[in-house]
Amino acid sequence: MENESPKGERIAKVMARAGLASRREAERMIAAGRVTVNGKLIDSPALNVTPADKIVVDGKDVGEPDVARLWLYHKPLGLVTTERDEKGRDTVFANLPKDLPRVVSVGRLDINSEGLLLLTNDGGVKRKLELPATGWLRKYRVRVNGRPNDKALEPLRKGVTVDGERFQAFDVVIDRQQGANAWLTVSLREGKNREIRRALGEVGLKVNRLIRISFGPFRLGEVKAGEVEEIKQRVLRDQLGMNKGPSQKPKPKPQRRRK
Repeated sequence: MENESPKGERIAKVMARAGLASRREAERMIAAGRVTVNGKLIDSPALNVTPADKIVVDGKDVGEPDVARLWLYHKPLGLVTTERDEKGRDTVFANLPKDLPRVVSVGRLDINSEGLLLLTNDGGVKRKLELPATGWLRKYRVRVNGRPNDKALEPLRKGVTVDGERFQAFDVVIDRQQGANAWLTVSLREGKNREIRRALGEVGLKVNRLIRISFGPFRLGEVKAGEVEEIKQRVLRDQLGMNKGPSQKPKPKPQRRRK
């Protein structure tokens, strides 16, 4: 096998798809001399493999890559969207159902935000959903302190600059006033750090609750806090063009699970 062969996929990607590790972790396994391909020890991830190649890690055969899958997760407040947190805070991944395969998040929600977080076992799905060029619409329910009116929100609909950073125009709708607070629906196509909080702060409104309710065609719906629900393969095919190959194996019926 030639390292420069254009056929197949990078070995680290194949290992990640098989649920062994992230691509970076797979590359470290290779560098540590733990991986053989067709009986030959490899020391570089710059290698393409095909289904005909036999990959062995720590003496065990690597199974066939799983099909691309996507889950809706209702992230509760107080969780950090990371594998490990240097400050010792509770994380999303420590609170997922134990029977879930190895997954990564599509983007993030900060510790004080809640709602829809997409999870996938496939780096290609993650990149496709995060790619700025695709411009997936994200929709949020936002509670702010104050009594906003349309005139006050108009700058957001044109785009604002906060601390030298330009934010694209938002679609903002006032849903209702509830005492000293107001509920808004905010829709945007960017995913910059704390974008909604910073932009609303620029027009004098302090966010005290932020719930993501949709990401592109995927909606939180009735999924409760802490629950996970798998997207049906048919929907993945229709929306992302994934898993169209004839050799893909059927998956068990998606179900909603609690931790």
